[in-house]
Amino acid sequence: MAKKTIKKKNDKGFFKFIKWFWILFATGILSVAFLFLLASWGFLGEMPTFERLENPQTNLASEIISSDGETLGKFYLDDNRTPVPFDSLPQNLVDALVATEDARYFKHSGIDARGTLRALVFLGKKGGASTITQQLSKLLFTKKPSGGIDRILQKIKEWVIATRLERQYTKEEIIKMYMDQYDFGYAADGIRSASRIYFGKEPNELRTEESAVLVGMLKNSSLYNPIRREELVLNRRNTVLGQMAKYGYLTETEKDSLQALEMGINFNPESHREGIATYFRMYLQGFMNRWIKKNPKPALDDDGRDQWNIYLDGLRIYTTIDSRMQQNAEDAVAEHMKNLQAEFFHQNTSDRNPTAPFLELSQEEIDGIMERAMKNSARWKKMKAAGSSEKEIRESFTKPAEMTVFDWNSDSQEKDTIMTPLDSIQYYKTFLRAAMMSMEPQTGHVKAWVGGVDYKHFQYDNVIQGARQAGSTFKPFVYAAAIDQLRLSPCDSLPDTQYCIETLKHGNMEPWCPKNSDGKYSGRMHTLKHALANSINTVTAQLIDRVGPKSVVSIVKNLGLTKEIPEVPSIALGTPDFNVYEMVGAYGTFVNEGVYVKPVMVTRIEDKNGTVLYEYVPETKDVLSKDVAYAMVDLMKGVTEGGSGTRLRHTFATNQTVYKEIVTGYPYEFANPIAGKTGTTQNQSDGWFMGMVPNLVTGVWVGGEERSIHFRGLKYGQGASMALPIWGLYMRKNYANKELGVSEGDFLEPEELSINVDCTKVIEELEKEIDSEDDLDDLDF
Repeated sequence: MAKKTIKKKNDKGFFKFIKWFWILFATGILSVAFLFLLASWGFLGEMPTFERLENPQTNLASEIISSDGETLGKFYLDDNRTPVPFDSLPQNLVDALVATEDARYFKHSGIDARGTLRALVFLGKKGGASTITQQLSKLLFTKKPSGGIDRILQKIKEWVIATRLERQYTKEEIIKMYMDQYDFGYAADGIRSASRIYFGKEPNELRTEESAVLVGMLKNSSLYNPIRREELVLNRRNTVLGQMAKYGYLTETEKDSLQALEMGINFNPESHREGIATYFRMYLQGFMNRWIKKNPKPALDDDGRDQWNIYLDGLRIYTTIDSRMQQNAEDAVAEHMKNLQAEFFHQNTSDRNPTAPFLELSQEEIDGIMERAMKNSARWKKMKAAGSSEKEIRESFTKPAEMTVFDWNSDSQEKDTIMTPLDSIQYYKTFLRAAMMSMEPQTGHVKAWVGGVDYKHFQYDNVIQGARQAGSTFKPFVYAAAIDQLRLSPCDSLPDTQYCIETLKHGNMEPWCPKNSDGKYSGRMHTLKHALANSINTVTAQLIDRVGPKSVVSIVKNLGLTKEIPEVPSIALGTPDFNVYEMVGAYGTFVNEGVYVKPVMVTRIEDKNGTVLYEYVPETKDVLSKDVAYAMVDLMKGVTEGGSGTRLRHTFATNQTVYKEIVTGYPYEFANPIAGKTGTTQNQSDGWFMGMVPNLVTGVWVGGEERSIHFRGLKYGQGASMALPIWGLYMRKNYANKELGVSEGDFLEPEELSINVDCTKVIEELEKEIDSEDDLDDLDF
């Protein structure tokens, strides 16, 4: 009886235990479910709405795209992110990601139950349980937890968001979003930026071992950074390759061969001051800001903004720049300017020029230049804005400081040094500056834009910001007015004799009697073609006197030169200031049969969804007849056939050791038709060359920041020495790439040409009267 009583009590206790076990188990399950329900309702903190899950909001960099489909650069603040479609991700990248981060990715629905249980049992010692989907939810929608309970609650929210993401997106879309969102460091936001910055290529070009490097960085991009911790990242890459072999994506043989390879990092930082077309990109930034002011968004965005933002909205800006020609232009500028600068330094040592780099200035004038430069500097403006006194500001300019400065002789074109800020101002003034722009004359499409020698250290854009005296490159406008209005021909002749024009000066009429560059007058007759080729100033003076300054100014305005120009005879020799941008547009008119086409840099703007927001409309104007335009081209062909541009046809010799690379090292030997004009201003302050072939017009300018910074003589200071070599190098590089399609043929001649351009008979008659040997002068002024 007692045994039965004990058994009943035991049975009763067992059933009571079972009852409470199930009650507690059910309560736990319901509590967890309720906790997840609370999280989904937002009681545990902000959760994304359904609409936000449909369109996750991330900051997208605006992309600058070249005419040949390459990315020139991006506009971004904190997020250098450009999304890519899933089919642009190589299979090896997807395989590496799944093998390393989430082996059962294609089998679960956002939460890996097996992985979660393993993590709980072993307390995370045998790997975590976070799936790719959970990692994406963490990146997109949750903030970094402070720790403890906050971390547990965030994990719950991540699980809820992960299941929602799995319902809204395909597995492929989730991988694409994750790879777009991850920050790989060094402004490499997303896989597109990462592959370009670390390997210099698009994602679909990544090899397996390269993909393994980037996937390895997903564990912790700050720790596993290939620039700072190469060995650590190499080991991590090999771990990823091992995981790929473990799950059957690679054979053991493939894994071993890939693990033996070096990482092959090709670091290409995407900053606003580095990379290709930096000056153009900064011009484009201003263009976009002006466009945004005139083109509000059709509807408010989620942030309540009614204006586009080039740093956040992921715009795609299609430009006319050809990345290959742009690289050729930048290489040509760097190659020539490095050598030219060496000769400038050679001539301007302190013993040869006590006022270096300035020439022909008093100390008072030099002090004035330095004073203006100091007050215009960023240091002065920043300290003044901070409330510093003028005395404190001036004292700061005399205190030595560590700084990194530009240096042609360094591989990185930089060197670390110690100098005072005032000394650094003078140091930078010793460097010659350059500008170059290249344009397709028929369309106005700008193909290359180089505003200086190095944007990081010289941020003034000499293509469009800088305006300098045009010198002899202005003369074709005088000749064009004369041929257009007086119906002259390139074969008409004028004498090289002193010629004076009465002009109003300081309220009085005074004679203006220009001299030739050598100060002499041959007294001989010259065809217009020969006179322009050799920049004979007396002939140009006669032409402007006959046609009138007003007519020349009128044509110049129609050619797109917007600067106010005085209607005086002296403009014939190029005294007005112009920039390279407008000069190239003007010269393009001659090649384009007399039709001016305004230079264009942007053809189309799209939003992140591909909706077209802007398409350019060409701006054109008929300025000259086809006959006059062709006659001008024929005139300027003479510059490279027997004038100051003849060095494009063959190699020159020189005894100057320092400078010999500039001349004898550039055997251009072009045989194709080339029209052009060199230009040199007074005291050799500015050197120009405008060069043209049938489908490309290019302008080059070289000079100092100050007009008092220049070569002493014409040997190095003329346009044929300072600027023309850049054009020659650039065109040689272009012709080496046949895919560019740069013309080597002749210029298009009108079907019924009414202006005589064949000067053979005229020249023969003149040669009978003169000894032409003394008349073939290579100097230009």
